Amino acid sequence: MSAAKQKAQQIIDNNAVVVFSKSYCPYCHASKTLLNELKAKYYLLELDEVDDGAAIQDALEEITGQRSVPNIFIDHKHIGGNSDLQARRGQLNKLLSAAGAL
Repeated sequence: MSAAKQKAQQIIDNNAVVVFSKSYCPYCHASKTLLNELKAKYYLLELDEVDDGAAIQDALEEITGQRSVPNIFIDHKHIGGNSDLQARRGQLNKLLSAAGAL
């Protein structure tokens, strides 16, 4: 397993909610805004602000089959991207509570 894949998997395993993001991405911004409105506790990694961001993005594609950001995990499960998160808006309080992130 590559170092980047190990790092990505550790972040997913050690945090109830994770958003792999890019600081300039409007879809990422929409996801972070929604989670912030719900007062969710989440781990944020801006892939464009870390040295190994490209390698982590490659690793996330291996893990999830999704290359785009945001790449979101709740309760260690892959949720998908912003449209997937927004589509679950009605269930988010329940999902986040179950994950211990509210």
